[in-house]
Amino acid sequence: MTSIQKTFSPIDGSLYIERNYADTVQIHAALKSAKKAQTAWCNTSLDERKAICSRAVDAVVANKEQIANELCWQMGRPIRYAAGEVNSFADRSRYMISVANEVLAPVQVSEKAGFIRYISREPVGVVVVIAPWNYPLHTPINTIVPALLAGNAVILKHSAQAPLCAERIFEAFQAAGLPEGVFQYLHMTHEATEAVIQSPEINFVAFTGSLSVGSRIEKLVAGRFVGVGLELGGKDPSYIRADADLDFAVENTVDGAFFNSGQSCCGIERIYAHESIFDAYVEKLVGAVKQYQLGRPDDPETTLGPLVNASAAAFVRSQIKEAEAQGAAAHINPKDFSMDQEGTPYMAPQVLTQVDHSMRVMTEESFGPVVGIMKVSSDEEAIALMNDSEFGLTASIFTQNIDTAIALGDQIETGTFFVNRCDYLDPELAWTGVKNTGRGCTLSKLGFNAFTQFKSYHIKIIS
Repeated sequence: MTSIQKTFSPIDGSLYIERNYADTVQIHAALKSAKKAQTAWCNTSLDERKAICSRAVDAVVANKEQIANELCWQMGRPIRYAAGEVNSFADRSRYMISVANEVLAPVQVSEKAGFIRYISREPVGVVVVIAPWNYPLHTPINTIVPALLAGNAVILKHSAQAPLCAERIFEAFQAAGLPEGVFQYLHMTHEATEAVIQSPEINFVAFTGSLSVGSRIEKLVAGRFVGVGLELGGKDPSYIRADADLDFAVENTVDGAFFNSGQSCCGIERIYAHESIFDAYVEKLVGAVKQYQLGRPDDPETTLGPLVNASAAAFVRSQIKEAEAQGAAAHINPKDFSMDQEGTPYMAPQVLTQVDHSMRVMTEESFGPVVGIMKVSSDEEAIALMNDSEFGLTASIFTQNIDTAIALGDQIETGTFFVNRCDYLDPELAWTGVKNTGRGCTLSKLGFNAFTQFKSYHIKIIS
């Protein structure tokens, strides 16, 4: 087995970065260091933890230009958008820092004569974060910051496609004065990562990625009684009601489906439009999609970059071809996008109609620049189709009737329900999912709960 981790850029297929995989000695040392450091860190005042986290965020923001360029080359984000992830990294982190005192304060119970009673929130210990490449900054920070604020130590294992993100986050915390061992990163093979998950030093596993790997992680921790947070993907739907503002709906759903080349867990992958506005909606949406500029992401004019690699693009193309063979109608001619070329990560966006749920493109996560649109005749039909999925991360409805939308939202099986927006993460709201999207919750005040354990104090006063 190779001892070198290689990252090839989707821009041109070149070898962008090489790193040595951590060996057994290094991994063992990191685990021991984290365990030891956590004991001292949890006894550090919350004010000091907050100050260090704030300085680390400032250090990342100060390095925005370099990090944005590295994001572009590692995973293909168009350079015109890459800095935006640094901004959202900061926004999420600062929100969590701002609520830490309230969230981590002891839980007070009713007064009882002769007793002092309260519930404290203790850190769980050492948290391992396994992060994805598609949003390589703000996905791990959803876990790292609340875990550190709660007094835990953290070990970050980042995707092999975005190793520099782990290094930049680490450097920021080092510059902020974080004690040695409290936050570390390891570049590891899959086998080494599984061994770390099973290590007795690990008390919580946070993973974002595929359903198959999430299922594997659950098996790895079985019987150890440690916490697990799993965000495993989605096939997020949107419903365009008859009374929707079509221009507004098109603007939002096009962005929701094609931003980041469709490589978003909460991106729109299937759309249901009421029959009365179906043709008008499709015409407007196709027109908007044709405005994308497919090209090298390091070109400031590019609005649609490559997928992460050629195999990812081949998978999406296979869904499209299979759907067309089953009767789907494609509305985009790939030849209109000069950079589209089979065998490369560059592929044109695609809009499909005459689709149904017998087609993989409407049921299987695509994670690419394609969306299928189905015609529906009623709210009831739309809701039934939206719920016809193994996943449940987000769902959205576009309508001018808010009361009806909320009533319909009550029927949708999803972690986040949007009205007149989509593909957005609000740090004040819980980020969670249902069904095979996984388990657990990050962000909001509730996102701290995973990284704390309750301890009750029951003190009798003897006069």
